[in-house]
Amino acid sequence: MNYMEFIWLAVAVAAAVVEAAVPALVSIWFVPGSILALAASLLGGPLWLQMALFVGATVLAILFTRPLARRLQKNGPTSTNADRVLGATAVVTEEVNNLLGQGRVSVMGNSWAARSLSPEEALSPGEEVTVIRIEGVKLIVAPAAKAKGENR
Repeated sequence: MNYMEFIWLAVAVAAAVVEAAVPALVSIWFVPGSILALAASLLGGPLWLQMALFVGATVLAILFTRPLARRLQKNGPTSTNADRVLGATAVVTEEVNNLLGQGRVSVMGNSWAARSLSPEEALSPGEEVTVIRIEGVKLIVAPAAKAKGENR
């Protein structure tokens, strides 16, 4: 065995390990190229042939698999369980006051930081509100009576 066989083996293993460690496709295309180059090295092929096989197989792997990988990737926002509170009725547990930057509501058994849809309107504890939207980790709420008549 000459040193090139070890190099091609190391490239194949390193590419596979990196691919397994990273959530995106980044190095898998080097594996078939390095395996073909390793085979050429084991059969006594010259270095130029090994390099040509490595580059050729890698390019072909990219050309054939990259479009498929792009189609399979999810693009756009990821839906979370937090979305299920949209439109739900919540109960104010701590006064919602945008001017003071405070307020909490309880919805579906969970406590959330909340702000009023109307910046000047404070909401009192015990008041029923409707969740209009989510901004970061805060719910934007409106009194239940107003929310029913509002177009979202």
